[in-house]
Amino acid sequence: MARRKKRGAAAAAAAAAQAPRRQQPQPQPQPAAAAPNAEVAAAPEDLVLRPPNLRVAFAAMALFLAPFSYLAFVHYPLDADLRRSILICGAISFAGFFVVLRLIPVAACYLHRRKLFGKDINKKGLPTGDIDVPESLGIVVGIVYLVIAILFQQFNFAADSIWLVEYNAALASVCFMILLGFIDDVLDIPWRVKLLLPGIAALPLLMAYAGGTSIIIPKPLASYVGVEVLELGWLYVIFMFLLAVFCTNSINIHAGLNGLEVGQTVVISAAVLVHNVMRIGSSKDLETQQAHAFSIYLVLPFLTTSLALLGFNWYPSSVFVGDTYTYFAGMTLAVVGILGHFSETLLLFFLPQVLNFLCSLPQLLKIVHCPRHRLPSFDTQTGLLTATENGNLVNIFLRLFGKCSEKSLCIRLLIFQALSCLFCFWLRYMLTGWYK
Repeated sequence: MARRKKRGAAAAAAAAAQAPRRQQPQPQPQPAAAAPNAEVAAAPEDLVLRPPNLRVAFAAMALFLAPFSYLAFVHYPLDADLRRSILICGAISFAGFFVVLRLIPVAACYLHRRKLFGKDINKKGLPTGDIDVPESLGIVVGIVYLVIAILFQQFNFAADSIWLVEYNAALASVCFMILLGFIDDVLDIPWRVKLLLPGIAALPLLMAYAGGTSIIIPKPLASYVGVEVLELGWLYVIFMFLLAVFCTNSINIHAGLNGLEVGQTVVISAAVLVHNVMRIGSSKDLETQQAHAFSIYLVLPFLTTSLALLGFNWYPSSVFVGDTYTYFAGMTLAVVGILGHFSETLLLFFLPQVLNFLCSLPQLLKIVHCPRHRLPSFDTQTGLLTATENGNLVNIFLRLFGKCSEKSLCIRLLIFQALSCLFCFWLRYMLTGWYK
């Protein structure tokens, strides 16, 4: 209709120009032509997000930061300079928490205006299933995280610090992964290409890595191998490459519920913080202490900014995190595991993701049919989720424990994540001295 009105106005103007000595009327603004621009301009104000669930965010913050704080400032006699650095990092990270809370509604409006939104499939058939939910809000967390990590350099690293090169290489890999994740959200890249993205993003870290490339052989196996320390050389670099690819994609495929993507990374991050401070407190080796302190400086801002996102993404979610966040989270955890020299322990923290990956292999390899969304089915009458034939932990839990609501299923999976981390601590520290 708007185009037809424009053509009619043009014909009238041409007729007026041909008429001799006739005063041409002043052109009037066309309401139909201006309407689309008015709609675009009003779009950011039309979207109103539900307030974040601050009760969940602050409860999770207290639950996951309390053990780390107790160990760092009460239980272990850590160095005063290290405690000062942790306090500075914690203060900046806590400020980042509120910055993310403030920026997410703003970014959500602009993403919605650019048509980056989706529908909640697990609420299909309900009024809430027809609401536009802005996507890719992981971009906010990623940007705030990078700013915090860059600012922290001014308080901790000297210009000639041996850790500064690896620290900046880690940030470059994380930044690269955020960019590629956002590109994936916008362009919807095929799976075969997605598998390569983490490897590309890990290149800055792999090129700047100057740590050891040897592994300690478990004591029960040392007599069969013939050595206690095995030098792997370039094979260790390949292992780091594969670890980055796995961590990133494993979080991306263990998803589909409100709060699950952010919740699992929050649990793993809290476990990584506790592991780091325990290793610092129990080790006398300076290089080991520095490596784990390095890991703390990278994980602490990641945890606090993710908690702010969890407030918006918890059930019922008002924003979706997108592949931007899952890629960013996986790369960040891979980076801290590699540079903190505890990649083996990190894989134990990722036990649910490993199980989910193994269960998903037949579909990922196209041995059996793999739909675009491997989600359970939603019953609009009962409001419960029912398992489908898809092979992932979300559906396996429904088959094992029966139908339940989306919120209950997410809580069960997060409890399983926490129990897996506790099992890792038991395995890691109860077997110390016998296993390694």
